[in-house]
Amino acid sequence: MHVSFSPPDISEKEIEAVAEVLRSGWITTGPKTKELERRLASYMGTPKVVCLQSQTIAAELTLRVLGIGPGDEVIVPAYTYTASASIVDHVGAKLILIDSQPNSLEMDYDALASAITERTKAIIPVDLGGVICDYERIFEIVESKRKLFKPKSSLQQVFGRVIVISDAAHALGSKRLGIPAGQWADFSNFSFHAVKNLTTAEGGCTTWKAHPDLDDEELYRQYMLFSLHGQSKDALAKTQKGAWEYDIVMPGYKGNMTDIMAAIGLVQLERYPQMLIKRQHIAELYNRAFAELPLQIRPLSGADFESCHHLYMIRLSQQCEAVRNQFIVKMAEKGVACNVHYKPLPMFTAYKQLGFKISDFPNAFSLYQNEVTLPLHTCLTEEMVDHVIQSVVETCRELEL
Repeated sequence: MHVSFSPPDISEKEIEAVAEVLRSGWITTGPKTKELERRLASYMGTPKVVCLQSQTIAAELTLRVLGIGPGDEVIVPAYTYTASASIVDHVGAKLILIDSQPNSLEMDYDALASAITERTKAIIPVDLGGVICDYERIFEIVESKRKLFKPKSSLQQVFGRVIVISDAAHALGSKRLGIPAGQWADFSNFSFHAVKNLTTAEGGCTTWKAHPDLDDEELYRQYMLFSLHGQSKDALAKTQKGAWEYDIVMPGYKGNMTDIMAAIGLVQLERYPQMLIKRQHIAELYNRAFAELPLQIRPLSGADFESCHHLYMIRLSQQCEAVRNQFIVKMAEKGVACNVHYKPLPMFTAYKQLGFKISDFPNAFSLYQNEVTLPLHTCLTEEMVDHVIQSVVETCRELEL
């Protein structure tokens, strides 16, 4: 039996929705994209949503809309995917990496507090695997450092402190204290990539928490300008009678979502509640089956939080990188594809060239060296789940863990 790591869950409904858009004659940004934005805003309880080509462009445009650039610093955890950090380099700001807490996938909040300077403009916490970070602690820290903050744009002045931008790529549908992802950070950026819980093939979105001094419509317009070359009208608006003319008000970028993508997303969003239930069910089966094995299992739910069960992450207790790699190979030999989330950024060439050394991030390395992510997705059948469980049990025995 072969078990894929994370295939997209596409039904005939998504296929029909895409066919409908293709037949309509309008396939780029248009009514489907705008409808998906409205429905996502309603789902998350946020003022507006901007749908874009990826979480990465959503996060980068958030930095640009905020006026963050050369001379500024942005703080990011070392234990994350490159998309959380590369955007800082894209806008010309300085990347500051923070180690993890011991045996925790969240950043070291004491180290975060120490890292904030007069140049710090934003922090990008990562809701890894769909588990929402401790934003209460993060906001306590940024409030305590308010006197250091030196705003460089009118939008930064609205906040008057370091701005919290969530990398919520994994977190659509997650909750903490009953509050959904999207309402915790000042800005939150989500991914709809093919391996995510809800997919539009590629794609993502940005949203923001309600703020009394934010003009939501103007903020939405700024994202539109940045994502459409700085053009004053989108393609749909230009189709109105006599409305061909437009202005380029800034040298912008290209990052808009298409109606083809949005059509998939609209169907996925309708199916999403049931998809989350299935993910939770599979995780519970894993939890029971692995309870007596020498594994550390990352909780995906608890008294005060419920993740969207995006990743099922285990650690091989007191094992090294070589044993972890053997584990993954043996699972593959049994037909089960596994993954690792994540190789810390200082281990990659690009970040070494920026001056980072993994020896400065011992907790992140400790987390990485024995982490394995098991398949957790809605294409899994009961037979597949049983096979994954049996394969884990057998592999643990074969490696004498």
